[in-house]
Amino acid sequence: MNRQGAVSGARAGSGLRIAARILVPLGLVLALGGVGYFFTTYQGVTVMGESMRPTYSPGERLVAEDVAADGIRRGDVVLVHVPDRYRSAPVLQRVIGTGGDHVTSDGDRITVNGEPVDEPYVMPGDLAPATDPYDVRVPEGRLFLLGDNRGNAHDSRFFLDDRSGSVATSAVLGRVRDGAGLPVASAVLGVLGIVLTLVGTGLGIGGYAAGRSPRRLTV
Repeated sequence: MNRQGAVSGARAGSGLRIAARILVPLGLVLALGGVGYFFTTYQGVTVMGESMRPTYSPGERLVAEDVAADGIRRGDVVLVHVPDRYRSAPVLQRVIGTGGDHVTSDGDRITVNGEPVDEPYVMPGDLAPATDPYDVRVPEGRLFLLGDNRGNAHDSRFFLDDRSGSVATSAVLGRVRDGAGLPVASAVLGVLGIVLTLVGTGLGIGGYAAGRSPRRLTV
């Protein structure tokens, strides 16, 4: 190798090492950020009971995302924890009414604020024996919740004497996402981070090899 070739190799090696010093930390930050974002925003849920059939069956794995109180909408399926109900275990139920809503039922059909609710998700069959007509106003900051399997769901209908059967929005642990796959944003960050880390590592190795030169140079 001549002196010019050695100098060119050293420069190329230096450039590759600089690129590696940028890409590897950036990749690690993105990869860890993607994983951290997932675990701080989402949680895995295993369906334990029959109350949400046919929408969700026992043993099914779901992903629940963190949701602000003002982001909860009618029709959402939420994971709630009410210490004095359901043996203090978290349960999945569907939001039928939010704060201020007027919810009525003749024992079969439900109306919210005078409008009939279309419920294609409800399990066909008889309702629970204790289901009677009801007419409630949901207090502000609370939710009226029902299970999709109305014949086998211990929901707001059974607690009407306690603030119209509602639960506080603060009892919501998360909202179920459609599909149990890893959220796209988190997956993209994680994959991009891994790719950048691998590329940076490869460049670093290449830079080290290119920067090496023999102890003696032939002029």
